[in-house]
Amino acid sequence: MKVPQLLEPHLEARRLGPLHIVTDDALAQTTGVRVAFTGRAGGVSVKPYEGLNLATHVGDDAARVQENRALLLRALGAEGVPLVVPNQVHGNNVVAIAAADAASLDRAREQAAAGADALVVSVPEVAALLCFADCVPVVIASPTGSFAVAHAGWRGVMSHVAPKAARALAALDAAAGAFPGEDQALAAYNVYIGPHIHLECFETGVDVRDRFAEAFGEACAPDARHVDLARALSVDLARAGVDAARIADAGVCTKCHPDVFYSYRAEDGTCGRHGAVAFRRR
Repeated sequence: MKVPQLLEPHLEARRLGPLHIVTDDALAQTTGVRVAFTGRAGGVSVKPYEGLNLATHVGDDAARVQENRALLLRALGAEGVPLVVPNQVHGNNVVAIAAADAASLDRAREQAAAGADALVVSVPEVAALLCFADCVPVVIASPTGSFAVAHAGWRGVMSHVAPKAARALAALDAAAGAFPGEDQALAAYNVYIGPHIHLECFETGVDVRDRFAEAFGEACAPDARHVDLARALSVDLARAGVDAARIADAGVCTKCHPDVFYSYRAEDGTCGRHGAVAFRRR
């Protein structure tokens, strides 16, 4: 199987009608995979979830959340595409979706509902959505068109959720014969890090800071109380075999921009959730 080489990842902001996303158009053109990190603009939710809240667990009206999800898929050109949304538990469980028939999707949804913080999708016409409000959204894209979406709060980073998702994706690609081995697959992937709380705003306890410094290096925790989640993620992914040059960061702090993105810390714990969504057209 011959697969195309991906261009190096590049994230840019785009408007889709009233919705705002951050995406990589070249990836969509090359592989058919659309990656999107959403903002809070648009949508039908009202205060305190005002905008495009995509999460059902925060107290928002469920019908409004479903309408927001439908609006997002329609804007992305994925109307009618089955959507899988896990119950995120700040762990490192990965659910793989390798078939798009109804029975397989039902099983995947059951597994995701039991608790998962990453989805790996190796089939077209299935969308994966994870939700965020300061934690780090991560999308990993393969030249084959397969992808993974992961949720990495500080606990997820410490439990290596992103490398675990990348390795699960590589195992599927290697088993399908797309690469001679998992190491070659990992080196070919693009990784996209979405808007999240940045170093200057992510104050932690000293114990958490020390755990990060020990696990990922002092540069990821440069003072007594702050942690750089994206840098720690990048270190962890590079150790797993991802090419550091293929990791793109949107470069936006959610706590500094609660008018654009939801922020749990900036909004005192009561807010909606923006999303990281990916799917591939057939």
